[in-house]
Amino acid sequence: MERSYKAVLRDIRVTPRKARLVTDLIRGKPVSVALDMLKATQKKTAPLLAKLIQSAMANATSTSTVDVDRLVVAFVYVDEGQKLKRFLPRAQGRATQVKKRSSHITVKLAEI
Repeated sequence: MERSYKAVLRDIRVTPRKARLVTDLIRGKPVSVALDMLKATQKKTAPLLAKLIQSAMANATSTSTVDVDRLVVAFVYVDEGQKLKRFLPRAQGRATQVKKRSSHITVKLAEI
């Protein structure tokens, strides 16, 4: 039976579409490679995702004796969070709705 270790980051103010660009880079990679890739990535999501991976690694080491070098990013996915609805003034006294989107990111690490 393969053990997995999970960490979730909720309600971050990044659109899910932009967050998925970063998560697609690290899916299936070893943890050390994923952290190096995130360190070199110039996106708002990258440091948040690196911290989330470190949290999942801490969950792995605290719950069982696991070799951190053998951990792989098995699953990483982005779900849509709550939308904040705001209004932008437009011409002729009108207003248009602007949705400020948020994301939930889930990371599962597995031992190979």
